[in-house]
Order: sequence, then C-alpha cells, then structure tokens
Amino acid sequence: MARILLTRPLPDTVVEAARQLGTVELRASNAPLAPDELRAALRDFDVVLPTLGDAFSAAVFADVPAPRARLLANFGVGFNHIDVAAARAAGLAVSNTPGAVTDATADIGMMLILMTCRRAGEGERMVRAGAWDGWHPTQMLGLHVTGKTVGIVGMGNIGQAIARRCHFGFGMQVAYVTRTPRDLDFPARAMDRLTDLAASVDILVSCVPGGAQTRHMLDAGVFAAMRPHAHFVNISRGDVVEEGALIAALQAGQIAGAGLDVYEHEPKVPEALRALENVTLLPHLGTAALEVRTAMGMMAVENIRAYLAGEDLPNAV
Repeated sequence: MARILLTRPLPDTVVEAARQLGTVELRASNAPLAPDELRAALRDFDVVLPTLGDAFSAAVFADVPAPRARLLANFGVGFNHIDVAAARAAGLAVSNTPGAVTDATADIGMMLILMTCRRAGEGERMVRAGAWDGWHPTQMLGLHVTGKTVGIVGMGNIGQAIARRCHFGFGMQVAYVTRTPRDLDFPARAMDRLTDLAASVDILVSCVPGGAQTRHMLDAGVFAAMRPHAHFVNISRGDVVEEGALIAALQAGQIAGAGLDVYEHEPKVPEALRALENVTLLPHLGTAALEVRTAMGMMAVENIRAYLAGEDLPNAV
C-alpha cells in the first residue's frame, strides 16, 4: 500500500477518499511543514499532499538526494511554495487543483472591491465601537463602483471570472494586462504596460500567480501611477505586491484604499497596514467554503489516484 501524507487537516470526505488509496498519515497541525518535516515527507512517503506554506525548495530536495516520494499533489491552484524544477529533477511529479477555486476566489475579489470602495470595514468598526451617531448625507462617502473601470492584472481563469462579475453585474468597463493573449467572451481592452493600466482605472485587481516572475510586480511605480480616488485589491499571492510601497501609498493618500486577502509574509500583517482605516483585511478567505475546499481536496485525491494507477495526471504542472 502506498504511504500518503496529508500535511494539514482536510474535510472528512477528502480524508476518507485518500484512505481508499493507501495508508494515510493525517498531520494534525495547521502550521506549514517545518524544515525537518519537509525532508521526512520526501524520505518516508510515496505521495505528499502539501499546501500553501509547505516550502519544498531546491535546498530541501538537495538534502534528500534519493526521495521515496514521487508525487506532490498540491492542495490549491497556486504552487509557488514548490520548486517545480527541483522536484522534477528529483523524480517527482507535481499537480495542483485549478478550476475548483475560480468562482470562490472571484467572489472574494468582488467582495473586497465593494468593501474597500464603499468603506464597509471602516463602517463596521464604527458601529461595533459604538461610535455611530446616526445617518447623515455626507457620512462615509465612498466610491460608487457601478459604471467604473476595473483593471485586471492577469486575465487567467480567476481574472476572467472577476471581470465578468464586474462587467455583467455592475456595468463596469474592463481593461487588463496579461502574459497570455486571451479570446474573451465579454468586452475588454488589452493594454501592454502595467503602469498604463494602473493610471487608467478606478479599481486595480491583482490576479497573477505567485513566483519569481511576478514577485513585487505591483510596486511603488504602479501605485504612483494610480489615481488618488482609485482602489487596489489583491486576491492572488502576497509577494506579488511590494507591501512597503503599498503602505506608503495608502498613508500618503496616493490611492484611496485597498482590499487584501493575502500578504507578503503571511500570517504576519504589518502593524502599519493594520493601523490604516482605508484598508480591508481578510485572513486569506479566497476558497474558504466547505464545498470548495472539499472539491479542491477531491481533485488532489484524483491526481493521487491517477498517479498510483499509472495514468496521466489530470492536473500536472
């Protein structure tokens, strides 16, 4: 029987499905694998189901020159915590869970757009603090999103899903930059330069994958290009944003606000960011719905099943 490691607690349905495929060790901690656990995972298991924060770096693979493991079935669409080239060189395949996360993440993106533009977090804090003195005509005036222009950075599945919600649901104009040309089923204007996009939109949404190619692509130059009334939203990966530059832009009033579900060094969120009233902060809720997390887990388990059966991986990366 194959030995399978699940690195975090998962929905019961997913755990039971994995147990049909081999001997499962379910790790009880929700913390990322520690350095010794990463190496033990490669040495002691045939298949590992890791997730965000389980840093299978080149150094980890170098320390285990003859790993027993042959598959990292990642739980999540993003896999920038895995050095895929090093994994392949060590003889491991890597898979992920695209598709299952698209709508849930796009919903969070839309929620953050509305929350930051309409100052919902600030308003809720006011009510909870007992500081609301009643309605009046000029209280907490935010940005009306209907009919505005949204800029999508990365027009993959999630970027397209957010763009559709913005266009069809709120009558917004859509502009975007992306590495891969897209044939879209809704009107959208492709732009070549990220700074030009930032300068022309009311809301800028980051939907790019994490990794070396995208690290800090949302930097001081991008925030300087944005207009003072504009808002920034990130539902991709925290390290695509130069967090210090974002904080500086918010503190200086260079941009009006931000809605964030991810952070550069999560779970650490800078005090300077937490102190800002014009920021909505969520604890990485992008896919946090039971049916979505179950679908992600079952997709990962299907990749494991295919590997053990000698079939092509449905979601190889």
